[in-house]
Amino acid sequence: MQKSLNIDPVKCTGCLQCELACSFEHTGTFNPARSVIKVFTFHHEGRFAPYTCTQCDEAWCQRACPVDAITVDAATGAKVVSDSKCVGCKVCTIACPFGTINYSHFTGKVIKCDLCGGDPACASACPTAAITYTDADWTGYDRMQASAAKSLPAAEAAAS
Repeated sequence: MQKSLNIDPVKCTGCLQCELACSFEHTGTFNPARSVIKVFTFHHEGRFAPYTCTQCDEAWCQRACPVDAITVDAATGAKVVSDSKCVGCKVCTIACPFGTINYSHFTGKVIKCDLCGGDPACASACPTAAITYTDADWTGYDRMQASAAKSLPAAEAAAS
Protein backbone atom coordinates (compact mmCIF):
# COMPACT_ATOMS: atom_id res chain seq x y z
CA MET A 1 0.00 0.00 0.00
CA GLN A 2 1.22 3.48 -0.85
CA LYS A 3 1.71 6.03 1.87
CA SER A 4 1.20 9.77 1.90
CA LEU A 5 1.56 12.74 4.17
CA ASN A 6 -1.29 13.30 6.56
CA ILE A 7 -1.47 16.83 7.93
CA ASP A 8 -3.55 17.66 10.99
CA PRO A 9 -3.44 21.46 11.38
CA VAL A 10 -5.09 21.26 14.81
CA LYS A 11 -1.88 19.71 16.18
CA CYS A 12 0.44 22.28 14.56
CA THR A 13 2.14 24.72 16.95
CA GLY A 14 3.88 26.72 14.23
CA CYS A 15 7.37 25.65 15.35
CA LEU A 16 8.53 25.40 11.70
CA GLN A 17 10.61 22.29 12.37
CA CYS A 18 9.04 20.76 9.25
CA GLU A 19 10.26 23.63 7.07
CA LEU A 20 13.76 23.45 8.53
CA ALA A 21 13.96 19.67 8.13
CA CYS A 22 12.72 19.88 4.53
CA SER A 23 15.21 22.55 3.50
CA PHE A 24 18.06 20.70 5.17
CA GLU A 25 17.10 17.39 3.55
CA HIS A 26 17.00 18.90 0.06
CA THR A 27 19.65 21.63 0.18
CA GLY A 28 21.85 20.97 3.21
CA THR A 29 20.87 24.33 4.68
CA PHE A 30 18.40 25.38 7.36
CA ASN A 31 16.49 27.88 5.25
CA PRO A 32 12.67 27.89 5.31
CA ALA A 33 12.66 29.80 2.01
CA ARG A 34 14.05 26.65 0.39
CA SER A 35 11.48 24.30 1.94
CA VAL A 36 8.70 22.72 -0.11
CA ILE A 37 6.47 22.42 2.93
CA LYS A 38 5.15 25.69 4.30
CA VAL A 39 3.29 26.61 7.45
CA PHE A 40 0.49 29.10 6.93
CA THR A 41 -0.23 31.32 9.91
CA PHE A 42 -3.73 32.51 10.75
CA HIS A 43 -2.54 35.51 12.78
CA HIS A 44 -5.94 36.61 14.11
CA GLU A 45 -6.79 33.14 15.32
CA GLY A 46 -3.38 31.98 16.53
CA ARG A 47 -3.60 28.87 14.35
CA PHE A 48 -1.16 27.27 11.94
CA ALA A 49 -1.61 24.96 8.98
CA PRO A 50 1.24 23.10 7.26
CA TYR A 51 0.71 22.51 3.55
CA THR A 52 2.61 20.87 0.72
CA CYS A 53 1.97 18.86 -2.42
CA THR A 54 -0.86 16.35 -2.01
CA GLN A 55 0.55 14.07 -4.75
CA CYS A 56 -2.73 14.20 -6.69
CA ASP A 57 -3.77 11.05 -8.53
CA GLU A 58 -4.48 13.15 -11.61
CA ALA A 59 -1.61 15.59 -11.20
CA TRP A 60 -2.34 18.73 -13.18
CA CYS A 61 1.26 19.86 -12.78
CA GLN A 62 2.47 16.70 -14.47
CA ARG A 63 -0.02 16.98 -17.32
CA ALA A 64 0.87 20.63 -17.91
CA CYS A 65 4.64 20.13 -18.09
CA PRO A 66 5.67 20.64 -21.73
CA VAL A 67 8.97 18.74 -21.34
CA ASP A 68 7.73 15.78 -19.23
CA ALA A 69 9.97 16.77 -16.32
CA ILE A 70 7.49 15.47 -13.74
CA THR A 71 7.31 11.71 -13.36
CA VAL A 72 5.87 9.30 -10.82
CA ASP A 73 8.25 7.57 -8.42
CA ALA A 74 7.08 3.96 -8.61
CA ALA A 75 8.08 3.19 -5.01
CA THR A 76 6.39 6.16 -3.31
CA GLY A 77 3.84 7.42 -5.83
CA ALA A 78 5.31 10.91 -5.50
CA LYS A 79 5.29 13.21 -8.48
CA VAL A 80 8.98 14.10 -8.82
CA VAL A 81 10.56 16.94 -10.77
CA SER A 82 13.66 16.00 -12.78
CA ASP A 83 16.08 18.92 -12.51
CA SER A 84 17.86 17.78 -15.66
CA LYS A 85 14.63 18.01 -17.69
CA CYS A 86 12.95 21.03 -16.06
CA VAL A 87 13.40 24.21 -18.08
CA GLY A 88 11.90 26.48 -15.42
CA CYS A 89 8.96 27.61 -17.57
CA LYS A 90 6.59 27.59 -14.54
CA VAL A 91 3.62 26.17 -16.48
CA CYS A 92 3.17 23.52 -13.79
CA THR A 93 2.95 26.20 -11.08
CA ILE A 94 0.01 27.73 -12.90
CA ALA A 95 -1.67 24.35 -13.36
CA CYS A 96 -1.50 23.33 -9.68
CA PRO A 97 -4.82 24.26 -8.05
CA PHE A 98 -3.25 24.17 -4.57
CA GLY A 99 -0.19 26.33 -5.22
CA THR A 100 2.19 23.70 -3.89
CA ILE A 101 4.65 23.51 -6.77
CA ASN A 102 6.86 26.57 -6.85
CA TYR A 103 9.65 28.18 -8.80
CA SER A 104 12.99 28.33 -7.00
CA HIS A 105 15.03 31.45 -7.66
CA PHE A 106 18.01 29.56 -6.24
CA THR A 107 17.96 26.89 -8.96
CA GLY A 108 15.88 28.36 -11.78
CA LYS A 109 13.75 25.20 -11.68
CA VAL A 110 10.49 24.24 -10.01
CA ILE A 111 10.40 22.46 -6.67
CA LYS A 112 7.76 20.33 -4.99
CA CYS A 113 7.47 17.64 -2.38
CA ASP A 114 9.01 14.34 -3.43
CA LEU A 115 8.21 12.56 -0.13
CA CYS A 116 11.98 12.38 0.50
CA GLY A 117 12.11 9.04 -1.27
CA GLY A 118 9.72 7.45 1.22
CA ASP A 119 11.03 8.90 4.49
CA PRO A 120 9.66 12.46 4.68
CA ALA A 121 11.93 14.66 6.80
CA CYS A 122 9.01 16.93 7.73
CA ALA A 123 7.08 14.07 9.33
CA SER A 124 10.15 12.84 11.21
CA ALA A 125 10.86 16.34 12.54
CA CYS A 126 7.32 17.24 13.63
CA PRO A 127 7.25 17.16 17.45
CA THR A 128 3.44 17.11 17.72
CA ALA A 129 2.58 14.57 14.99
CA ALA A 130 0.77 17.27 13.02
CA ILE A 131 2.51 15.71 10.01
CA THR A 132 2.59 11.95 9.70
CA TYR A 133 3.35 9.54 6.89
CA THR A 134 0.48 7.06 6.76
CA ASP A 135 -1.43 4.74 4.45
CA ALA A 136 -2.74 6.77 1.51
CA ASP A 137 -6.33 5.72 2.23
CA TRP A 138 -6.32 8.06 5.25
CA THR A 139 -5.38 11.19 3.30
CA GLY A 140 -6.28 13.02 0.14
CA TYR A 141 -8.62 15.56 -1.36
CA ASP A 142 -11.75 14.40 0.50
CA ARG A 143 -9.93 14.88 3.82
CA MET A 144 -8.76 18.33 2.74
CA GLN A 145 -12.33 19.32 1.92
CA ALA A 146 -13.59 18.01 5.28
CA SER A 147 -10.89 19.93 7.14
CA ALA A 148 -11.67 23.11 5.22
CA ALA A 149 -15.39 22.72 5.93
CA LYS A 150 -14.67 22.51 9.67
CA SER A 151 -12.67 25.75 9.48
CA LEU A 152 -15.24 27.60 7.38
CA PRO A 153 -17.76 28.42 10.15
CA ALA A 154 -14.98 29.90 12.32
CA ALA A 155 -13.68 31.99 9.42
CA GLU A 156 -17.19 33.22 8.56
CA ALA A 157 -17.85 34.14 12.20
CA ALA A 158 -14.56 36.07 12.40
CA ALA A 159 -15.46 38.02 9.26
CA SER A 160 -18.81 39.07 10.73
